[in-house]
Amino acid sequence: MIDLFSKWYKDRFSDPDAVTLSVLLLFGFGLIYFFGALLAPLLAAIVIAYLLDWPVNRLQRLGLNRTGATVIVVTLFISLAVLALLGLLPTVFKQGSNLVRDLPSMLNQSQSYLLTLPDKYPEAIDSEMVASITDNIRNKVLASAEAIVSFSLGSLINIAAVLVYCILVPLLVFFMLKDKQSLSLSVTRLLPENRQLAAQVWIEMNGQIMNYIRGKAVEILIVGSVSYVVFAVMDLRYSALLAVLVGLSVLIPYIGAAAVTVPVALVAMLQWGFTSDFWYLMVAYGIIQALDGNVLVPVLFSEAVNLHPVAIIVAVLVFGGIWGFWGVFFAIPLATLVKAVMNAWPSEKAQTDLASE
Repeated sequence: MIDLFSKWYKDRFSDPDAVTLSVLLLFGFGLIYFFGALLAPLLAAIVIAYLLDWPVNRLQRLGLNRTGATVIVVTLFISLAVLALLGLLPTVFKQGSNLVRDLPSMLNQSQSYLLTLPDKYPEAIDSEMVASITDNIRNKVLASAEAIVSFSLGSLINIAAVLVYCILVPLLVFFMLKDKQSLSLSVTRLLPENRQLAAQVWIEMNGQIMNYIRGKAVEILIVGSVSYVVFAVMDLRYSALLAVLVGLSVLIPYIGAAAVTVPVALVAMLQWGFTSDFWYLMVAYGIIQALDGNVLVPVLFSEAVNLHPVAIIVAVLVFGGIWGFWGVFFAIPLATLVKAVMNAWPSEKAQTDLASE
C-alpha cells in the first residue's frame, strides 16, 4: 500500500510546477473556506470588476486612458444600479409582504381544494392523510413566513454594515479596474518561481471566468425580463417578485429552475385553479426555461456546455455546501477549473514520453 502511494505521489508530484499549483489551490480553497464571510465584499468587488473590465477595455481602445475609462464605466454602473434598485426593490418588497400576508388565505384555499379530493377519488386518497398533509404544510409555511419576517427585522440591525459595503465595494471595484496591471504584477511577485503550470491554468481560467460572469449577468437580465413581461401580460399576482426569483434561479444550474417552478405553479394554481389560464402560463413558462437551457445557455456558456450535467450538479452540491452562495455562483467555473487542472497536470510518464520524442 505504501509503495503504491509512493509511486502515485512520485508520478503526480515529481514536477515542481505541479507542487506549486497544488499549494496555490489548497491555499486559495482554504482562504475562502475559513475567511469567506470576511472576504464577501472583496469577492463581490472581483465579480463586478470582471463584469466591467470589458467596457473599460473598449473605451481604452477608443483613446481614453485607463483612469478616465474606469471613472466613466463605474459611474454609469453605479447610476444604473441605483436606478434599478429604486425602481425594482420597492415593488418586490411590497409584493413579498403581500405574499406573506396572503399566505393564510392561500393555505385555506389550497386546503379546501385538497379536502375535496377524497370525495372525488375515495379509493386512492384517504381524508385523514390529506388532513395530516395539509396541517404539516400549513405549519411549515407559516414557520417559514415567520422566519422571513424575523430575518427582515433582524437584517435592519446590520444596516450599518450594508452601508459600509455600499461604499467599500465600489471603491474596491474602481481601484481594481484602474490599477489592474500594477495589482497583477504585485500578486505575481508573491508567487513562487516554479509557476509555469499555474500560469497556464490561470490564463485559461481567467478568460472563462470573465465570460461566465458576463454571460450570467446577461442571462439573469434576459430570463428575468422575459418572465416579468409574460407574468404581467397574463396578470399573474406577484409578477415582479416571481420574475426576480426566476431570473436569480439561473445562478443554480438545473436545480434552480426546478425549485422556482414550485412557487410559480402554486401562485398560478391558487389564482386561477386548473383552468386554461393556468395551463397557458405553465406552457409559456416552460418555453422560457426551454429557450434558456437550449438556446441562451449554449450561446453564452459554450465552454460550460462541454461539462456533463452530472458534473455540474455535483459541483453545485459540493462547492455550494462548502462556500454557500459563492460556491453555487462559481460552481461551473470551479468545475471547469478542476477539469483544466486534471488535463494540464503533468505526470512522470508523460514527461518521459515527451523527453523521448
